[in-house]
Amino acid sequence: MRVFELRWNKSLWPRFNGSLNAAHRWGLPGAHCSACGATWSSSGHQYPAVDLSGLPDQDEFLKARPEPFAEFARLRERVRPLAPSTATLPPGTTFGPLVGTASGRFAAFSWLGDSLLLVRSDVQEGLQAEGVRGLMGCRTELRFRQQEPPSLLELQIEPCGRLHPDCLPPDSPPPCVTCGRVGLRLPEEPILDAATLPLDRDLFRVGNFATVIVGTERFMESVQRLSLEGISFRELPVR
Repeated sequence: MRVFELRWNKSLWPRFNGSLNAAHRWGLPGAHCSACGATWSSSGHQYPAVDLSGLPDQDEFLKARPEPFAEFARLRERVRPLAPSTATLPPGTTFGPLVGTASGRFAAFSWLGDSLLLVRSDVQEGLQAEGVRGLMGCRTELRFRQQEPPSLLELQIEPCGRLHPDCLPPDSPPPCVTCGRVGLRLPEEPILDAATLPLDRDLFRVGNFATVIVGTERFMESVQRLSLEGISFRELPVR
C-alpha cells in the first residue's frame, strides 16, 4: 500500500486566502497527572460528528482548562458512549461542529492550523463518486462575511494507523501508566507500520501522532484527477 501525508499547499496563497477563526463547540479538558507531573492535552483528536447537546452536564465541556487527571477521567467516561468505539479520547479531544467566523476565498480543501481539514460539499461528493472510501463530512457553523459563502464541511478523520518502531528512538520512555502520556516528538522521517494501516478507508490519522493526516494512493489519484487544490502530498514509507 502506498500512503501519503497530507499538508496545506502554501503555494496557493494569496490566490486562496480563506481565513478561519473558529473552534469546536465542546471539548475534554487538559489533564494534570500527579504520577508523571505533566499537564498536557493532545491535538488532532477531533470528532465533529459527536453531539454532546444531550448531556445534562454539557456545560462542563465548553471551556478549555486543565483538570486533575481523576476529574478528566470522569468527564471522559461521560463522553465515551457517544464517541466511536475505537476513540482513545485523550485530554484536549474536541467534539461537535466548528463554530466561528470565516472570510476570503477557499480552495477545494482548506485548513485550520496543520491538522484540521475542511472540504467543500461538492468536493466531497465528487470524491465519493470516484470511489474514495470513508469520507465523513460534518456540518460547520461558520459565519461568512461574503454574500455567497461556500458550503464547507469538516472531515472527521479518525486515528487508525501507527508509526513503525524503527522510526522512533530505541530508548523511548514508556507511556505513563496513569495518564497514558508519551513524551515523544514526531520523527522528521516518519515510517508507518503496515500491519496497523486500515483497509476500509482512504483517509485517516496516525494513531500515535494524530496531527499527521494520511491519504491512500486512491485518495491522492482522485484529488489529482479532479484537479482539486489545497493539499500537497508527501509519500511516507511503510514497513
